[in-house]
Amino acid sequence: MSHPDRNLLAPARVVRCGPISVRVAPRALWVGLLLLLLALAAAAVHLANGGSALPLGAVVRALFGDDSNARVHLAVTEFRAPRTAGAVVAGACLAMAGAFTQTVARNPLASPDILGVTAGASLGAVSVLVLAGGGAAGLSGFAGEVGLPVAAFAGGVSAGVLVYLLAVSGTLDSYRLVLVGLGINGLAVSSTTWMLTLGDVSNAAQALTWMSGSLNGKDWQLVEPMGLLALALSAGALLLGQRLVLFTMDDDVAIGLGVRIGRLRLYALASATLLASTGVVVAGPLVFVALASPQIARLLTGSAVAPIFISGLVGAVFVLVADTVATNVLPVSLPVGVATAVLGGPYLIFLVLRNQRRLT
Repeated sequence: MSHPDRNLLAPARVVRCGPISVRVAPRALWVGLLLLLLALAAAAVHLANGGSALPLGAVVRALFGDDSNARVHLAVTEFRAPRTAGAVVAGACLAMAGAFTQTVARNPLASPDILGVTAGASLGAVSVLVLAGGGAAGLSGFAGEVGLPVAAFAGGVSAGVLVYLLAVSGTLDSYRLVLVGLGINGLAVSSTTWMLTLGDVSNAAQALTWMSGSLNGKDWQLVEPMGLLALALSAGALLLGQRLVLFTMDDDVAIGLGVRIGRLRLYALASATLLASTGVVVAGPLVFVALASPQIARLLTGSAVAPIFISGLVGAVFVLVADTVATNVLPVSLPVGVATAVLGGPYLIFLVLRNQRRLT
């Protein structure tokens, strides 16, 4: 039998946040604090460099209510802050969804993509852009402000539910889950491509921009409700995340210990589906965030499974840095999804090669 993870043997601290208490290993606690500081620094830099550069001190003062410089205050609070908050929400939600998916599937290369969640959300959003985009101005405006986020969220949740219903057969086997998820993902991608052929060029271009992952034009009308939903989902995810270590055992062992592993797997998949759908609604299907962030968090903490809260912090930092790079490094601003692909691609290659060496 392999030696258990050393963090499982280390004394844990109980961190309380209102009615919620979470047991945290000392190493994970220090890593979490450092990542939180890094996220705050990345958010400040993101706010200061969202377009024309602003003095970092003026940005911080504007966030604390200083409106002596009206131009800076307006730029920070109304135009840049929603984009920064959207980056944090999208990155954290996708990363936590990835942590759940990888743990349930027992595969470090798993992500919400294999559940068809991101593809389902894309199908819902593209359907609204194509079917409603060519209508009257009132319908298009409503679709852009309310219909598109609702359709994207509904598409992601529907895909996750469909995968679960098709994958469950008495018990939920991880291998069967992956196969069914890949099938639903392929069906959703094909349907999205077909939908793009139905719309005109402008609608197709708008849909492709959304599908590449973008934070352009985000406002509080979208980010605020999605942020509140993300907070609620995160609280439940933290409580559930303490039991994810049970997935390191065989199902028979967990059942012998009195754990309802099937119900726990269902809760984990439901959390992954809701979190991923929330993240996709805010920023589109950002690639590699859900794949890379949990594994980075696991390497930093040395945990047996990807820690939920640490994964969320890594995802938030990842998207903030990627969006800052995408908007400032090149003369032309790029969608954040392009930057996450460029930054996450090499890590995927490294992860595949590392797993291949372990197998050999």
